[in-house]
Amino acid sequence: DYELCEEWHHLYPVPRENLISFHQEHLLHLLEMGDMEKALKLLQRIEDPDICLAISEQALDQRPSLAASHFLADYLTTHFYGNLTVARHNEIQALYMGSKVLLTLPELYRVNYFHLSSRPLLMLEQLLMNMKVDWVAVAVQTLHQLLAGQEIGFAVEDIDNLLSKYAEKALDFPFALKEKRS
Repeated sequence: DYELCEEWHHLYPVPRENLISFHQEHLLHLLEMGDMEKALKLLQRIEDPDICLAISEQALDQRPSLAASHFLADYLTTHFYGNLTVARHNEIQALYMGSKVLLTLPELYRVNYFHLSSRPLLMLEQLLMNMKVDWVAVAVQTLHQLLAGQEIGFAVEDIDNLLSKYAEKALDFPFALKEKRS
């Protein structure tokens, strides 16, 4: 059906909004099927970069699966870095990093943290609160690698501050020590 619609588009004029909607649905379908190669080819076939940007952004805003979100965030930051506002770039980059951290977690537990994929620091804090120390170690290492030379609204220092805060809370004793009386 998608191929037929694409052929129709080449033969007859299709309104821009319908073209974007069609390609967005096709792209999401390919991504949900796990066919990243065909999704990339689809995006490369679109000649108008403004339409390609609109399709990719709108598809990402649909909050697709983890793999699809990761693919779209990577594609947008790689191909449309100059076309995005600083705030939008930071948002997409944070989603990319959050999805990368999610991919380091055991598959069964990813769904528990998927809603935090666009907020990697909050995801890290949630992992700390849930006492998933081994997962936190891998997440911190991943974020340190991804943040090298990046400016996306938070930095390595923010991660270190979060870890220090929770380390301090772990050593906080809620009772007073008894004094010896002479």
